[in-house]
Amino acid sequence: MIMTDKRDYYEVLGVTRSASADDIKNAFRNLARKLHPDVNKAEDAEEKFKEINEAYGVLSDPDKRAAYDRYGFQGVNTNGMPDYSTMDLSDLFDLFGLGGFGGFGGFGGTSRRSRNAPRRGADLSTRLKLTFEEAVFGTEKEVDITRNEKCSVCSGSGAEPGSRPVTCQTCKGAGEVRQVQQTFLGQMVQVVTCPTCGGRGEIIEKPCTNCRGSGLERKTIRKKVNIPAGIDNGNQVRMIGEGQPGANGGPNGNFYIEIEVAPHKFFRRNGYDILLDLDINMAQAALGDEITVPTLDGDVKLRIPPGTQPGRVFRLKEKGVPILQRTERGNQLVTVNVQIPSSLTDEQEELLKTLGKTMGTEVKIQERSFFEKLKDAFSG
Repeated sequence: MIMTDKRDYYEVLGVTRSASADDIKNAFRNLARKLHPDVNKAEDAEEKFKEINEAYGVLSDPDKRAAYDRYGFQGVNTNGMPDYSTMDLSDLFDLFGLGGFGGFGGFGGTSRRSRNAPRRGADLSTRLKLTFEEAVFGTEKEVDITRNEKCSVCSGSGAEPGSRPVTCQTCKGAGEVRQVQQTFLGQMVQVVTCPTCGGRGEIIEKPCTNCRGSGLERKTIRKKVNIPAGIDNGNQVRMIGEGQPGANGGPNGNFYIEIEVAPHKFFRRNGYDILLDLDINMAQAALGDEITVPTLDGDVKLRIPPGTQPGRVFRLKEKGVPILQRTERGNQLVTVNVQIPSSLTDEQEELLKTLGKTMGTEVKIQERSFFEKLKDAFSG
C-alpha cells in the first residue's frame, strides 16, 4: 500500500529533480547538521532526521533514484526494487528490456514523465550573401531570426493577465491517472496521460488572448553575428542557443547561417590562394618590365623578367586569404598571358618586320617534355 502522506524525497532534501549527486550530498549534510537529535532538541527532530536519511538513502543510490524517479515510492518500497503489484504493465516490460511489448494488451502509451521530459529546441537556418572582400577579411552582419519567444502579454504562463493556471482536478496535478487492469500477471495499474490537462497537471481556465494559451508568440529578432576572416562559399556560422526555445526546461536549438560569396570581377579563389590572370604585351614579355598588380590589400609592384613565357605564374606571398583560426595567409598567384595585337599601326608593323628579319623564319619543332615521355613509358 502506498503512503499518501509521505513527502517527496526531493522536497525533503530541498533539491530539484535535476540535482546532481553532489547537490544531493551537500543538501543532506546541511540538514543533518541542523536536525541531528544530539544538536536539535525539538520534539520532531528525530522524525525529521529519519526522513532525510530515508530520502538520502534513495537519492544517493543511482539505481534506487532511477526507480524512484520512474515509479515513485512503490518503486523503492522493497529494498530499492519496484513493487510489481502496482506497476504499469508497459513499465514492467520496459524494466526487463522488453520495450517492444509496450503496446501489449492496450497498455502502451506515453507516460507523463516522457511527455514532460526536457526537450531541446529545433535548429533554425538562413542564408547570408557576402561580397568577395567580406568573406576574405571577415565582417560583422545583422541577421533576422524568426522564432517562438515567451509571450509578452502573459510572460509565458499561457493564462490571461490577472488569472493563473489552476491544478487539474482529474489528476490532482500529477499529469497522469492510474487505471487498474486485470491481466494474466495479476492486477496491474496502467498509467496514462491525464485526458483533461494533457499531462500538464494544470488547467488554464482563461487562456491568454495574445498567444491563445500556448505561452509563446512568433517574433523576429535582429542579432549581430561576427563572420570570421577566410570563410568560404558553403561554410556555416553557428549561433549557439539562438534557435527555437526548448520545452520543459530543455536547451534552445541553434541558428545556422549558410554563407554564399558573390564572385569578384577580377579575382578567383582556390582554397586560401587568390588567383589573378594578367595580360602583358610582347615587348614586356621579351624585354621585361615592372608592372602594377592589384591585390585585395591594394596595388603592388611586380617585376617581369626578360623572356617571360605565356602562362608563367608569379607568387605574391601572404596576399591571399587569411587561414581560419590561424595568423597565416595564403598567396596570390598571378598568371601572365602574352597578348598578341590583332591590329598594328604602320610604325609598329615596320618595327616588327625589321625584328622578324633579324630573327629568321626557321620553325622549331618543340620536343616532348620529360614528363610526357615518362607518362608514355608507364602506359606501355
